[in-house]
Amino acid sequence: METKHSILDLISEQGLLPLYYHSDIDVSITIMKTLYEAGIRAIEYTNRGKTALANFTEMKKVADAEMPGMKLGVGTIKNEVIAHQFIHAGADFLISPGLVESVAEMASLHHLPWIPGCMTPTEIIRAESLGANFIKLFPGNLLGPSFVTAIKDIFPDVDFMPTGGVTTDKENIEQWFQSGVVAVGMGSQLISKKLLEAKDFITIGKETEKVLAIIKAIKQ
Repeated sequence: METKHSILDLISEQGLLPLYYHSDIDVSITIMKTLYEAGIRAIEYTNRGKTALANFTEMKKVADAEMPGMKLGVGTIKNEVIAHQFIHAGADFLISPGLVESVAEMASLHHLPWIPGCMTPTEIIRAESLGANFIKLFPGNLLGPSFVTAIKDIFPDVDFMPTGGVTTDKENIEQWFQSGVVAVGMGSQLISKKLLEAKDFITIGKETEKVLAIIKAIKQ
């Protein structure tokens, strides 16, 4: 049985958490397969559209049947009702854009990792008290690597992952990891609207491989 810590360790080891949503189920599954083939073993599918739950349900079935080791989490979870729906659909972990105590309780009840979005030390302290030791810094582009550097020593037992504004550029990625983060979340910078419209899955795969290689080199 997978533990909460082992899934979070997987995200840390991977160093990159790709996140996306697409209304079309076939496109959603193809992106998931593309990411898996590039070396990804944990994905955040965001709850940002009417077909999110139905798509996620089918994606989870495909992942379990065809992708050994793949952990499929769901993001943009803003209340316990939505959390329960995705847990029932098989979510391996939950991510919120903010600090939602009812989602923390739901995740704890089902022994699932919950990654809250935080922007201030006060929110991080509250998240810690709710049992979260893996924090999404959101929006990352407003906070910046210097924010992590400034607060890291205050939270020695917390792992940080910025999301929002993290680019595929080597210099940008290096700045984040040098500040002390364990992983970065990437959405539109990695799986861009342009690539999605063109259904250019090959480039998505190559970009993912490139980012993973950059992170691996930084960590070594």
